[in-house]
Amino acid sequence: MGDIKEIIRDIKSKASKDKALILARFFKTGKGQYGEGDRFHGITVPDQRAIAKKHCTSTDKQTIIRLMDSAYHEERLTGIFILNQKFTEARKKGEEKQWVNLYLEKANRVNNWDLVDSSAHIILGQWLEDKDRSILYSLATDKLLWKNRIAVVATLHFIRKNDLKDIIKISEMMLEHKHDLIHKATGWMLREAWKKDAATVEKFLNQHAHHMPRTMLRYAIEKISESKRKRYLSKPAAIA
Repeated sequence: MGDIKEIIRDIKSKASKDKALILARFFKTGKGQYGEGDRFHGITVPDQRAIAKKHCTSTDKQTIIRLMDSAYHEERLTGIFILNQKFTEARKKGEEKQWVNLYLEKANRVNNWDLVDSSAHIILGQWLEDKDRSILYSLATDKLLWKNRIAVVATLHFIRKNDLKDIIKISEMMLEHKHDLIHKATGWMLREAWKKDAATVEKFLNQHAHHMPRTMLRYAIEKISESKRKRYLSKPAAIA
């Protein structure tokens, strides 16, 4: 096990042409869309996780790279699931840096929202918990949309540790971002942060709700009381 051919054979054994067509539409693979040109076998995420678990122990770094370089979405995601497991196991021994480096080197292949959301907080977030976090801000200002989303979602690990300073700073940076996928991710993180420290997030909202992208705002205030939601949504200049 762990051979690239065996992994891909296992993936293809679960493939569905009908599901592949559905996924291609769902992940916006048309011309000019964020997932333009992405290809699908048509397999479920639980099946991908099971395949990753089956092959993880015997899969080497080069095989993970080959999976992440694949034109097929599910091969990249299976590679990421294996990378997550490699990182988690290595972290127990303090040997996880090589997997963090690989993740950052291949960040351009973590190139759809589900790939980011399945990995950024697990690998980069955990790694940076007790380290300098300047890499987050480099990613947040990168020209590549997916690196921006990695920066946002990585903060989920800090938020779960009651550390909100980075999501507040990065959310402010993302107020002028043009892409809806960043608005959604930032609003999601603000919502998670609000669960930990409502006062801090509401202070941010009080300062910025009037010029936040509307999608970001709606995601952020989803769990807030109805009366406060109405007040935030009534701010006159929120971006549609």
